Parts: sequence; C-alpha cells; structure tokens
Amino acid sequence: MSATTDRPWLHSYADGVPAEIPATDETLSDLLDEAVNRFDTGIALDFYGATTSYRALGEQVARAAEALRGLGVEAGDRVALVLPNCPQHVVAFYAVVRLGAIVVECNPLYTAEELAYQLSDSGARFAIAWDKVVPTLDAIQSDTHLATIVAVNMTTALPLGKRVAMRLPVAKARATRAAMTAAATGAVAWKKLVAHGAALSADHPRPLASDLAVLQYTGGTTGVPKGAMLTHRNLRSNAAQGRAWVPGLTDGEEVIYAVLPLFHAYGLTLCLTFAISSGATLVLFPRFDAQQALDAMKRRPATFLPGVPPIYRALAEAANASGADLRSIRFAISGAMPLPTTIVDLWEATTGGLLVEGYGMTETSPVTLGNPIAPTRRPGTVGVPFPSTEIRIVDPHDPARDCEEEDSGELLIRGPQVFAGYWNRPDDTAATLLDGGWIRTGDIVVMDHDGFITIVDRIKELIITGGFNVYPSQVEEVLQQVPGVLEAAVVGLPDGSGGEQVVAAIVVAPGSSVEAEQVREAVRLHLTAYKVPRQVFIIDEMPRSMIGKVLRRQVRTHLLEHPDRR
Repeated sequence: MSATTDRPWLHSYADGVPAEIPATDETLSDLLDEAVNRFDTGIALDFYGATTSYRALGEQVARAAEALRGLGVEAGDRVALVLPNCPQHVVAFYAVVRLGAIVVECNPLYTAEELAYQLSDSGARFAIAWDKVVPTLDAIQSDTHLATIVAVNMTTALPLGKRVAMRLPVAKARATRAAMTAAATGAVAWKKLVAHGAALSADHPRPLASDLAVLQYTGGTTGVPKGAMLTHRNLRSNAAQGRAWVPGLTDGEEVIYAVLPLFHAYGLTLCLTFAISSGATLVLFPRFDAQQALDAMKRRPATFLPGVPPIYRALAEAANASGADLRSIRFAISGAMPLPTTIVDLWEATTGGLLVEGYGMTETSPVTLGNPIAPTRRPGTVGVPFPSTEIRIVDPHDPARDCEEEDSGELLIRGPQVFAGYWNRPDDTAATLLDGGWIRTGDIVVMDHDGFITIVDRIKELIITGGFNVYPSQVEEVLQQVPGVLEAAVVGLPDGSGGEQVVAAIVVAPGSSVEAEQVREAVRLHLTAYKVPRQVFIIDEMPRSMIGKVLRRQVRTHLLEHPDRR
C-alpha cells in the first residue's frame, strides 16, 4: 500500500511536532558553530565531573582541526576514530568534519582482523585512537593505508582529583589506570598535538551539505560489512528530526547521558549531533556501567536517555535495589533491538517518565520511525514515520508493487536522512537504493490504520545483540577455520530480555574430535566478545534447500527446541 499520500500517522504526533522539517544546506560544522554561539558558557560535556563549556568545545575543535591540517589531513581524506566515549572523541569528530574530511567510526574493542578490514576498505590514512588500541594498529599498519596514528590518553580529560587518585600505589588505582590507558610508543600524542596550538583559520574552506561526513560500517542486508556514506545533510537532518520529535525538551537545559557508544550510528546521532544541536550537557561514559550512571545522577541528573532495552532494565533494577532516584529522566528512547513491554512498565514505574521505541538503520542516519512522546504511543510497535519521512510497504519480491492495506510487506523509506550509498560498492548501492530515493530496509512490517508500524520478520538474517549488529556469515567464516569444524551456521536466539544471543551449530569433520567450548575459545582470538557464540551445538548435518543452501531458519528452529539451550 502507498502510505505516503494521506499520512494517517500525523494525528498521532505529539503536540508541537511538525509534519515537515525545513530542508537544510547547513553542515555539521555549522551545527557546532550555532551551538557555540547560542549556548556559550553552558556546559557541553561532562566526563566524570570534568566539564567543557560550549565555548571551550568550539575552541578545542578549532585547534584540533588546525593540528590535523598540519599533519596533512585534507578534504575527502578518511580519518578513523578508534575511541570510546570521551571528550577527545567529540572534539576529534567535529575537527575532522570541519576540514571536509570523512570520519570512519571504529569500535575500539574490535580485533586486529576486524580493524584491518575496516581501515583497508575505507582507505583511511589517519587514525585517532585510544592509546590502548595503538599497539593493534601498529601491528596491522602495513596491511592498511594508515600513514599516521594519533594516540589519545583519555585520562587526561578526567578531573584533577581522579587523575591524582589513579597514580596512588594501590591495587585499585593501578587497575583503574590500566583499564583506561596504556603507553603508546611511536604515535603522535593527541594532547601535545592540540593543547596549545593555533586555531584553524575561519577562512579555511568549509564542507558542503552534500559532502560525505561519515563512513559508518554496517552489513546492510547482507553479511559483508560495507561503509554507509552519510552526508552532512543526512546527519544534520536526522538531528533536526530527532529534536522536533521531542517538543518537551528545553534547549540549553537538558542533560543527556551518552551510555550508547559514539562509534555506533545510534549513539552518533543521538549524542554527537542531536545533543549538541539542542545545547544539552552530554555526560560521557566510556562504557555502560549501571553503578557509574547512578553515581552520575547524584552529580548531574539526566533528563533524557537514549538507550537499548538491557540498559533500561539494568538501570531500573539497580535504582530500585539501591533506592536511587531516576525521576529526573523525563524522556527515554529505545532503539537497535525490540523493546519488551515488561521493560517499558519497569522503567516507567521507576522513573515516572516515558520510554518509547523507535526504528532505524545505519543507512538512514539512523532514525526513521518513532513512537510519539505522547499518550498516543503504542508499545510493541516501532511507531510512525518521523517528520519529512515517507514510507511504502511493498512486495519484497517486486518492490515496485505496493501491498494492499494492512498486508505485510517490505518497508521502504525515503527522506533527507537516507544515505548516499555504500562506499565503493555500486552494485550493493543499486540493490538497496531504488529509483526515487527509496531505500529497501529488508524488514517485513505491517501498518495499522493509524500508521503505526510493527516489525513482523526480517529478510536479512542479521542478529542484534546488546544493540550491536552481528552478521552470521562473518562468524561462520571464523568458525569454519577452526580445525575439525566442517560446517557452521550462526543464528540469533532469544536471550530472555527481549534481545538476542549469538548461537552456532557446527558439523564436525569425519575423524575429528571437537569440543564446543574449545571452538568458542578458538574464535575469541578473531572476534569481538559480543560476536562470540554464547553456545555452540554439535549437530549431525545442516538442513539445506534444494540448491544446497544452509537453511538458517531451520537451524534456529532446531536450536530453539534443543534440551541443552540456556
């Protein structure tokens, strides 16, 4: 059905949410400049109590941009950011895009193989990396295009008292320091590079809204990671759409907790762009820890919390157990994985605020649908289209044919947040971006008469665990390199909290002897922890189609019924 003509969802919008957002020719650099001018001495960043004003953030970005220019960074260059959440990440991001260069966001917990692939595919010549990751980058540098590595010691952004405490000759202090920093010989030191340098000239050429700002890697509708090309306009538009979606926010007064990683598309938009555009204070956490979040609530209470279901459950349970107060959090938006109504009920009973679910994908910057921040919300659905966002529901075998009303079909999306294509992959781009600017999501949905969308199935066999994407073919490739493993199939099974866990089925080669735990230990060397199968089941043979393709759905059904599943 064509859902774009009468837009039945508009009557469900919260009061004050517009049907359209103005088209923009402004960039992410303009976004930061506007925030600096509007909010000046307001607090932009909070890192364990150390604060950075908007004015200071703008000055740091200008110095960092000039320092990077001095290293040779030019417009169009790809610069990898391999950083946890810290003030340096925010500064580096805006400094890179100010030069017209392209940020390549990388997970700092990736293995050497995973980083080498992403860096090689993107052609990144520069990396700004957590000092603990620098040895890994050194080891793979010859396999990539990297010419320069800048090392970031994020402890230098901590309050003085915490820096002093970490140097005390006690085991806890040593352990804390070891978890946050490590010596990085041979790399350029970020602090020395940007601390006292000159600012980038205001006359330096600025990027255009149509220029690429970020390469965000995703598997899309297949298991091969690809760089989604996100322009300044894409990301600026999605930040504006998100801001319009929550009319109850007050610019310059909100406190947003960055418990989502900034290297993830969801965290990038909700924290790096949306928060800055509204003059919020962004409280940065290098990793999610419920107790750290509760401690921060005593210092600087959150008012808005983007997250994923396990975060809401963990925070609510920890608050209820300790008596901590979360009632300052008026709004919370969940994405990246299904949101169980049990978690909604728990969160709202604990905070008195609203928790709603949204929907997006990396290729759409990422948010496209959301439940209204209003009584019209419908738990169990992913909501309705954002302002300036159109949808169609089509026959997945013939996307030119719209489905009948309330029939299930593949969701297509069009809007200013839809990406420019995949980096150096014209065939994949053509298969995903259709004529007229429509993107195929690969998700099968149904829309009710009010325009609310429910996800009913996936064309893609992506696994979402803890809000992160795991592509079965990647894990299977590693499993099949383990001695004694003949075949492997990887699927996602319910983890009991509304998300999924990665599980593998393997067939053992004739004459070999393989133990499931040995297989898990072997793949740990090559995969990030969240990609390692939680369980490995040994089966006699793989179910196959008539042409020999392994049927993952049948594997999943079999494992769901397995007596040893936990």
